[in-house]
Amino acid sequence: MADSTLKVPFFKASIGPEEENAVLNVLRSGWLTTGKEALSFEKEFAEKINSKYALCVNSNTSGMILAMEACGVKKGKAVITTPYTFVSTAACARHLGADVYFADIEKDSYSIDPDKIEKILASPEGKNVAAIVPVHIAGNLCNMKRIMEIAKKYQVKVIEDAAHAFPCKTTDGYAGVLGDAGVFSFYVTKTITTGEGGMVTTNNPELAKRMTVMRMHGMDRTTWDRYTSDKASWEYDIIESGFKFNLPDINAALGRVQLKKADLFDEQRKAHVKKYFNELGKLDFVKLPPDGEGNSWHLFLMRLDLTKLNVSRNQFAKELQSMGIGISMHFIPLFHFTYWKKLYPDFIPENFPQAEEKYQETISIPLWPDMTDEMIDYTVSCIKSLGEKYHV
Repeated sequence: MADSTLKVPFFKASIGPEEENAVLNVLRSGWLTTGKEALSFEKEFAEKINSKYALCVNSNTSGMILAMEACGVKKGKAVITTPYTFVSTAACARHLGADVYFADIEKDSYSIDPDKIEKILASPEGKNVAAIVPVHIAGNLCNMKRIMEIAKKYQVKVIEDAAHAFPCKTTDGYAGVLGDAGVFSFYVTKTITTGEGGMVTTNNPELAKRMTVMRMHGMDRTTWDRYTSDKASWEYDIIESGFKFNLPDINAALGRVQLKKADLFDEQRKAHVKKYFNELGKLDFVKLPPDGEGNSWHLFLMRLDLTKLNVSRNQFAKELQSMGIGISMHFIPLFHFTYWKKLYPDFIPENFPQAEEKYQETISIPLWPDMTDEMIDYTVSCIKSLGEKYHV
């Protein structure tokens, strides 16, 4: 979030007069909830990533619950995901009464390890798994080809947590259409924003139909249809016990403008990343983040080589903040949180060495489209000066 007291905020949304006018037009239209703007946003987003279906929702969390429910995640079932993620990825399964099995991340990336996934599926507990939920941390894609092969072998669904992964284009397609379903986030810090919101994508008509019904109270007609068709607005049926996960037109209008700018934002972030790589790559105490095909560079995860520094990651981060650099941590692994430790007694750092190692070494530094060269130069100079201060 932007902080005016910082010399370099961790993030500042790129919002211009186009977004302001789009929202004002909705306010003046008299139709504020889910309607034609949301429908247009869905159509345009689906076209952008070549998905047959796209459903806008009020958060990535809502979208994940919809996708999991449609894929059969429920009491008595389980999902496999990574401990190196924001809590909502795993919490969504718990909301549906399911268990969560955790697989450590890869040695050389922040992505879930396919070998660890298969080890769980091959175990006796594996028969309970309904879905694998890989998380594309920072916009760098997981090994989806291998994950899909494993999913096919064990006949389970794959739901991509693509909260960070727009627009991630690969030779096999965009993130969000590589699995059975994909879920995006449009939270304020994401690559495009609706303030709060998200999108669920799928090429599976059965999943799309189920999620459409469950998104709005289990109702057989949308609000827009009820008030714009010839059929009486008060005539509808409740065919399931659904949720309230729709995205209002105010947010969708903002998203439509941001979607038009997505490629520009992508180019700007990648230009900043190139400069970071050029400058931080000269420092022996910095480990550059992994890169791969289609990386959307939502975050820049800078790792410290603590063998070359006599300072902890936390102290290094605090001193960066004191110098006016906005930083964050992505992520605190879930095994450090009280709820998850109580729920699963063997969910401890020792059983997830790669996730724990990355956590102890990683700081997220500023990366957003409108950053100036001066901001990047100042960020790098602060990192360099601290490295010189604590170098061994």
